[in-house]
Amino acid sequence: MLTFRRALVAAAFFITILYFTTRSTSPAASLSAIEFPKTQSGSESKANSQTTTSSDRPTSNNDNDAVPAGRNRNRPSSPQGQQPMQDMSKMTLQEKLAYQFPYDVESKFPAYIWQTWKWTPAHGQFEFREQEATWTNQHPGFIHEVITDQVAVHLLRLLYASVPEVLEAYEALPLPVLKADFFRYLILLARGGIYSDIDTYAIKSAVEWIPASVPRHAVGLVVGIEADPDRPDWKDWYSRRIQFCQWTIQAKPGHPVLREVVARIAERTLARKRAGSLAGVGDKNVIEFTGPALWTDVIFEYFNDPRYFDMARSPGPIDWRNFTGMETPKRVGDVVVLPITSFSPGVQQMGAKDVDDPLAFVKHGFEGTWKPENERHIGG
Repeated sequence: MLTFRRALVAAAFFITILYFTTRSTSPAASLSAIEFPKTQSGSESKANSQTTTSSDRPTSNNDNDAVPAGRNRNRPSSPQGQQPMQDMSKMTLQEKLAYQFPYDVESKFPAYIWQTWKWTPAHGQFEFREQEATWTNQHPGFIHEVITDQVAVHLLRLLYASVPEVLEAYEALPLPVLKADFFRYLILLARGGIYSDIDTYAIKSAVEWIPASVPRHAVGLVVGIEADPDRPDWKDWYSRRIQFCQWTIQAKPGHPVLREVVARIAERTLARKRAGSLAGVGDKNVIEFTGPALWTDVIFEYFNDPRYFDMARSPGPIDWRNFTGMETPKRVGDVVVLPITSFSPGVQQMGAKDVDDPLAFVKHGFEGTWKPENERHIGG
């Protein structure tokens, strides 16, 4: 007969066995010898002072290895427990964002899909049902949200209540396209996951975007090439020689690239608001103010930032030459760059292959986005 004493002993024995069999190993023991960007400086180091120096990246000639950029200095530390309260009044905007949205490269990519449009799929006037459905079908188990402009305002007020200057900048932007651009960076910085424009088809699941040879705990941002115009007159058609697209982005929350983009847009917006010149931001300025030109610039600055990479050991700066003509994914630190075929298949130019190529992941239609003809694919 099972007595109370025997039941108590059995329970204690079961709990002990459960503890030792489910106990996780130390994070340091599971790390591969690869590059991790350093993501802590200034107030970040104060808010989360535990860092671990990573070992050198092993040399390899594979295309999906990191582009040579010197040795990464430190990997970001995983948040340990609750962060101490800090006085944010003297922090810069970048420091506030780093404190509110800490970056942990070893975390999983959140299973979120974020899209924005004037109406939700439940509305009778929603015209992108076929495109929207592909994301749900390709990502079972993901939380898929189509956010309207009205909902976006309230969502951002919730997420950025402690950083009011970001909210002020968002509400001050004079054009819907500027707010749409800003929203994608804001939602990914705060929550992570995938952002994709509403007129974009998901051809393959995001589970397949990162090469199998690249450990997911080493990647915090996935971007694709929008344009690689290898032609003498490329400046007549595009803003940058290599241009990264921002109609589809995958990220872990808090990534330094997103933090810098958000801070830069907010600071420029508020500066122009104070100067009374914000109304002068028109369609022709969008590409530089919030669009792919700004996005591209910040990514390249990140690749060459001595706060994250030891540039003294780099054979040279990372620029468009490292990515032009690429046909397979490449990794720079914690960023995976996909070839033009991945996010721009079927454009019939710049080396992009068709939608049936194994590396074709999404197909963008340009129907639900602002599209200046001289800034997008000629046949897009």
